[in-house]
Amino acid sequence: MPTCLHFTVWLLLCIFGSIHLVRSQNRTGATTDRDEALALNSIFTAWKIQAPRSNWNISGELCSGTAITENITIDDKAYNPLIKCDCTFSDSTICRITALKVYAMDVRGPIPPQLWTLIYLTNLNLAQNFLTGSLSPAIGNLTRMEWLTFGINALSGPVPKEIGLLTKLKSIGISSNKFSGSIPAEIGNCTKLQQIYMDSSDFTGGIPSSFANLVELQTAWMMDLGLTGRIPDFIGKWTKLTGLRIFGTGLSGPIPSSFSNLTSLTELRLGDISNGSSSLEFIKNMKSLSTLVLRNSNLTGTIPSYIGEFSGLQQVDLSFNKLHGPIPASLFNLSRLTTLFLGNNTLNGSLPTQKSQTLSNIDVSYNDLSGSLPLWVNLPNLQLNLVANNFTLAAGLDSSVLSGLNCLQKNFPCNRGKGLYSDFAINCGGQQIRSASGAVFEREDGALGPASFVVSNARRWAASSVGLFGGSSNIYIVTLLSQYVNTLDSELFQSARLSASSLRYYGLGLENGGYTVTLQFAEIQIIDSSSSNTWRGLGRRRFDIYVQGRLVETDFDIRRTANDSTFRAVEREYKVNVSENYMEIHLFWAGKGTCCIPIQGAYGPLISAVSAKPDFIPTVANKPPSKGNNRTGTIMGVIVGLGLLTIITGVVILIIRKRRNRYTDDEEILNMDVKPYTFSYSELKSATQDFNPSNKLGEGGFGPVYKGNLNDGREVAVKQLSVGSRQGKGHFVAEIVAISTVMHRNLVKLYGCCYEGDHRLLVYEKYLSISLSSHSRRLSGSHPLSDLTLSPIFSCVSSSHTLRSPTLVGLSQPLSPISTLVGFVSAYLSDLASASSSFSTPQLGGFISASLSDLDVRGFHLSLSPVSSAVSSQPLFDLDARWSHLNLSLLDARGFHLSLSLQSQKLVIDNLYREAYTVTVSKPILFS
Repeated sequence: MPTCLHFTVWLLLCIFGSIHLVRSQNRTGATTDRDEALALNSIFTAWKIQAPRSNWNISGELCSGTAITENITIDDKAYNPLIKCDCTFSDSTICRITALKVYAMDVRGPIPPQLWTLIYLTNLNLAQNFLTGSLSPAIGNLTRMEWLTFGINALSGPVPKEIGLLTKLKSIGISSNKFSGSIPAEIGNCTKLQQIYMDSSDFTGGIPSSFANLVELQTAWMMDLGLTGRIPDFIGKWTKLTGLRIFGTGLSGPIPSSFSNLTSLTELRLGDISNGSSSLEFIKNMKSLSTLVLRNSNLTGTIPSYIGEFSGLQQVDLSFNKLHGPIPASLFNLSRLTTLFLGNNTLNGSLPTQKSQTLSNIDVSYNDLSGSLPLWVNLPNLQLNLVANNFTLAAGLDSSVLSGLNCLQKNFPCNRGKGLYSDFAINCGGQQIRSASGAVFEREDGALGPASFVVSNARRWAASSVGLFGGSSNIYIVTLLSQYVNTLDSELFQSARLSASSLRYYGLGLENGGYTVTLQFAEIQIIDSSSSNTWRGLGRRRFDIYVQGRLVETDFDIRRTANDSTFRAVEREYKVNVSENYMEIHLFWAGKGTCCIPIQGAYGPLISAVSAKPDFIPTVANKPPSKGNNRTGTIMGVIVGLGLLTIITGVVILIIRKRRNRYTDDEEILNMDVKPYTFSYSELKSATQDFNPSNKLGEGGFGPVYKGNLNDGREVAVKQLSVGSRQGKGHFVAEIVAISTVMHRNLVKLYGCCYEGDHRLLVYEKYLSISLSSHSRRLSGSHPLSDLTLSPIFSCVSSSHTLRSPTLVGLSQPLSPISTLVGFVSAYLSDLASASSSFSTPQLGGFISASLSDLDVRGFHLSLSPVSSAVSSQPLFDLDARWSHLNLSLLDARGFHLSLSLQSQKLVIDNLYREAYTVTVSKPILFS
């Protein structure tokens, strides 16, 4: 018996093998239909692509290689473009093209008419290209079509009603195009449809009633449309649905009760539903859900306790609704739940005392929750947004998690009344920078993520973010190092903050009154960096903007506002009134715009900078409160005698005086118009190796100068104020103002300062130390009047003091301040006469009787040097009694180097300004 069974199996295998061999031999001998071959070649020629001869189209035969290999499907990512053929026609002598894929190949132009002649096509994938024009009614010829997608292209016009002739369709994708008009009712004839994707187009009208016939649907996406009317009740007949997305469509509520029939759903995303309130009763039997998003859906009522029975839930978003009542404890204990967004409702009560280990993203902001916070808020790797509630913030909670939360509770209680500040500026997603106008935009590049908030150290501003991007990667800061053509502050637009749902910025502790709010944007994520149009530039970002609760922009589109120009900044200004010492700017995604171009999750609010300035004359100091003011009480012990009381009183008086002096010093710095970057003393101490003597560059009236290296690699010169010098403290402030205000190529850059306690330090960029003599004597012996370069103005300088760059263009003081040199000439003449340094500015000596009205000391340059001693270390020149009077008239020198012979000395005069000056030296002066 076994022998017979084995023989039977062997015989069947031989028969099937012979049949497969015959079919393979027949396919090998078959050829592509001539008309179809000509049509495909015409299509590829129009699109400027080629059939790869290494995979298929072998030896010019289209239906060959991978085109007829059975175990390679049309969806195989390794082959693109690709066709598949059926070679069983005409006794297996003719091959017909049954599938065509040209996916993400940046094909541009209209669809060639030859495509509609390939009537044996069952699968057509032309997604992610830049196809233009309209769909031809000839699409109705493709009656064998089952899988059809034109997603992410630039096709326009109405979708032809002939698409309803494709009655074998199982999947249709027409998303992310520019289709207009109504949705064809004829699609309702395609009753075998299992998948329909029709998001991000300009369709109008409602969902046709014929769609009630599409009972085989398993996936339906309808987002970012311009529809009207109510959500159709017949969707409840699509009982085989496992995934349903309807948001940003314009459809109104309520959510039909028939949705309760959709018990096979694993993903339900509804949102942005206007009018008509709904409860959560319709989800009662959807026990298979893993994703439940009902954001901004006009929900009312309470969160039902049975939601704790949905054991498969991983993501729940019920934010921006009108839900009330307590939060069910069972919701926080779902074993698979990772993300829970309940913000912007009117939920009350307290937070559950326990949560599951998987739950890591929690938003309960903008509710009426109260009570103490549970201990789990201290757990690591937890994204938590608790803003705008009434929690009791007890001691012992981790300050790193909840820092500043007391200022972001209901009504924003910090610094109410008179206020502390009158402006703020934030570089969203970037480092602190100073704009071309001198405004300091504070750093905001922290870890704002799916549910989080941050408050600045000075409690001047705050930010709050909520939202989880679709796709595997969640990026909340995007950077692009490009230059922007219409702004002087390109650096401000090279980073931006993103959010998938809601992004808020707050101004805190503001003096009440009218303000101008400035929001700055640049689209640096949805861009097409190539010189020609590609699908990567087809994305559309749209979001709403609220300022102080008032809607000021609907469907704001950065690129559209910039006239679709790449690398162009956009600025918006709004007038607002602050009446309760805080300001709120809210960027809100209302379901509009594309979701997935150029990457998954490229949608939602994006902003580069936020700032606000008063429209009134402020009366507040516009600075954080002094730390010393927090210690106003004096601790009194037991009085044991008059002597002890006298000692305590004396100590208190000394402390108060010291605090007052320190406050005065700090106030003088904080009240400056310019606000330099502030370094910590420990940072500079580390940079200079604890001010090691080996790093000392020199000594001046201000104090010693040390070289150092910051953590970011920058080499700096750190100038340390002599602690006991009150005059030096005044120079400290004056030098910050002078160097920060004066912009000139010959001044080194001031990186910032430090004023911790009694420490006063300035941090400059560091250049190589090179002798001033070698710079002044750059004349070649063989060419005495060539190779003169621009030199800066300086006074009271020695080569040991001067920090020079290798190009000898920069200059760092210790100088007496010369930013207002013209007004202080007389004060410096005595300095010149007594200076011990070897070099000085020849201009100053002539100013005893010279006219100064037209002199620009920041750019003017005049040097006099004996040619005969061009490489000498002697002084630049020495006027003695033999030259009792000297008149030099420099007339439009135009940058040339002129020489004049005076007695036995030949002087070189270099005037780099194209103007006439007369310098008169009326008596002998020794320049030392």
